[in-house]
Amino acid sequence: MLFMDIQQGNTLGITGIVDTHAHLCDPSFDGDLFLVLERARIAGISSVIAVGETLEDGEKNLALAKTYPQLLPAAGLYPTHLDLSAAHEVITFIEKEQGRLVAIGEVGLDYWVIKEERQREIQREIFSGFIELGKKLDLPLNVHSRSAGRHAIGLLLEKGAARVQLHAFDGKASTARPAVEAGYFFSIPPSIIRSRQKQKLVKNLPLSSILLETDSPVLGPTPGERNEPVNALVSLRAVSEIKGLSQEAVMEAVIENTRRLYGYA
Repeated sequence: MLFMDIQQGNTLGITGIVDTHAHLCDPSFDGDLFLVLERARIAGISSVIAVGETLEDGEKNLALAKTYPQLLPAAGLYPTHLDLSAAHEVITFIEKEQGRLVAIGEVGLDYWVIKEERQREIQREIFSGFIELGKKLDLPLNVHSRSAGRHAIGLLLEKGAARVQLHAFDGKASTARPAVEAGYFFSIPPSIIRSRQKQKLVKNLPLSSILLETDSPVLGPTPGERNEPVNALVSLRAVSEIKGLSQEAVMEAVIENTRRLYGYA
C-alpha cells in the first residue's frame, strides 16, 4: 500500500517537492495546521500552494502565510460562484496583493455542477476575467475544469494564457494534448491510486508536464479520510510506478516543472 510506505518515513532523501494545490484555509485544518505542515516538511514537502475559493479564503491564506512560511498563498473564486460582483472583489484583492500571492486560483469552469447554458456563460465570463488578470500580472493560473476540460483548455488558448496548471484534470489524454503542446501543466492528486482515468492520463502525459498536488482535504488516497499535503508522496509513487521510472527521477522532474511554472520550488 502506497500510504504505508510514506508512514515509515522519508528514506529516499526526498526533498524540495511542492504540493501545488491544497485548501489549507479549510476549517478542518484549523486545529492542527502546524502538525500537518510539520509532517509534510519531514517527508520532504518543502512548500504548499494554498488555493482559495472565495475572497475570505484569499485573505485567510495571506494571514496563514505570515505564520507558516511553508505556505505559499493564492487567491481565486471557485467556478460555481456565479457572482460577477464577487469576481470583481477577488480581482481587486489580487491586484492589491499581487506581490504576496504566488498564483490565481482556484478558478475555472465546472460543467458537472453548472448545467444551464446561461449560467455557463456567466462562468466563462468570470473565468475569462481571471485569465486576463493572470496575463496582466504574470501570475500562474491554478485551474479547475471538472467535466469541462476541453472547454477550459479552449478558452485558455483562445485568451492566450501562458502560465497554467490544470488541477485534478478529469478529461482524456487526447483532450489534454493541446494544453501539453501549449506548455501547460497537469497536477496529480493522491486519488490517482483509485482512479483509472487519472492513471491513463499520467501514462499518456509527458513527464515534463506533470506536477504533484493533494487538493487537501479532499481527493486523498482513502475515501472519506481527510487528505493532507504529506500525501503528495502518494502521487509521486503512483507516477513513478505508472511511468516505470524511479521515484528520484520523478521527483527531479516535478521539482523542475514546478520551477518552470512558478519560478521556484
